[in-house]
Amino acid sequence: MIIKVKYFNSKKYVKISEPCLEMFITEVRVKFSIPEDKTLTVTDDGGTEVDADVFPELVTKDLVKNVLLEKPGGATVLKEYEDTGKICDSSRRQMVNILAAHMTEKEGRIPQRLTKEKYALGIITLFPSLQDPMSKKGYEHFYDAQSGSGFLAWRLKTIQRKTKFHPESSSSPKAAVVMGGGPTLVRDNSQEDQLQDEQCKEAISLMTHTNERDTIFQKMQETFHFRQGLIHNPETSASVLSMFPRLLDTKGLILQDFSLLFGAQTAARLLERWPSYKPKLIKEAAALVQTPLLQRLLQSARGEQVESSADYLPGWDSDMSTLLLLLHILSPQPAGRKRGHKISASDAIDHLVVFRKSCQSLDEHLDSDERQQPYLLACGTTKRAISAFYIVMDKKLIPCQGNTSLAAFDELFKVHFVFSLNYDESLRSMYTFLQTTMYNIDVGSTKDSPKLKELRAKLLHDV
Repeated sequence: MIIKVKYFNSKKYVKISEPCLEMFITEVRVKFSIPEDKTLTVTDDGGTEVDADVFPELVTKDLVKNVLLEKPGGATVLKEYEDTGKICDSSRRQMVNILAAHMTEKEGRIPQRLTKEKYALGIITLFPSLQDPMSKKGYEHFYDAQSGSGFLAWRLKTIQRKTKFHPESSSSPKAAVVMGGGPTLVRDNSQEDQLQDEQCKEAISLMTHTNERDTIFQKMQETFHFRQGLIHNPETSASVLSMFPRLLDTKGLILQDFSLLFGAQTAARLLERWPSYKPKLIKEAAALVQTPLLQRLLQSARGEQVESSADYLPGWDSDMSTLLLLLHILSPQPAGRKRGHKISASDAIDHLVVFRKSCQSLDEHLDSDERQQPYLLACGTTKRAISAFYIVMDKKLIPCQGNTSLAAFDELFKVHFVFSLNYDESLRSMYTFLQTTMYNIDVGSTKDSPKLKELRAKLLHDV
């Protein structure tokens, strides 16, 4: 790392291996022949004193800024941020390309880990709105040393592939990093008044034969630990709906179980935070490359009248349309594990919500359905006039308590945690974004893609 230094009227460049104030001062003494007994104070260009705790961020910020200023296109990125307080996707890609190229120019095709971290820190220090406040260091979407992912890491890997260099084989490859958060995690829960053994069996029998709503909710709460034990046991998980059939005809039980898992505060977060996030998502989606489907979704999200002739096209209300915009923003993930196999946005929507006219048979729909993961079934005369929402799971219908699309989706999300179900692969980024950003569940222990972290940083910084 090279830093321009001024000592009285003399200017020189000082080189240090890492952004450490003590190391910097030592090198300055050597460069300018300053005796040890003379006290030195470090200031920035404006005369403000620089302390040891802010020195690393300041020098990495200047490092990134200087690289951008000396490379074609870099000044445009700086000007865009100065004018708007944000950087669009194309400018972010250009910035990453410039910095990755600079790293390889200085250190070869495989820069040191410390260098990559230094540049990632410099980016969020120079552009604060790009920082992800919900990740440990704030810059993991640019470079995450633990998983080797991030925009900078990916660009460097592309450069490495293009150099056609064949590295020596290793007899001890690195193990993949596995993140442990998400809906299938077994969670500690300290619910009181839980029934055991024979009492639990009696409560299950009572629920089956009573229609008293209060009794059903009470006994479901008292058997919560027993039910979670069944759910997390591969040999018994498939029997939960048959053992607790009231889940199929009593609205609100999914919401109660989720609240028992996480508490009322977490359970309420999506509905509370949605009004502030919704306009930001619409604004973000408007900046995407427009397609007919995306344009119609934007119109619906804004509350404009939209005509539709196909089920997958817009016609949903504003909240559902905005949720589908989020799916577009984060881009559907490939279905299955075949590299290069992509799923279209319209197909991904069908994995999330399906419209069924009220006059059509629900049993017929269930018989023909081949979807593996839970999804919403909306029944009504039109997509804007839904009379009932259901969650379809294992070819069974779980009635939603909510009568709005947002409330029904909230229950769909919670079903994954209540029944310990993996997210549909094509919806994983969307669900994970909501899990970590809206509900604040398993933040830091759930694997987030750089694209997800970038979106979260934009929305949380309100740019």
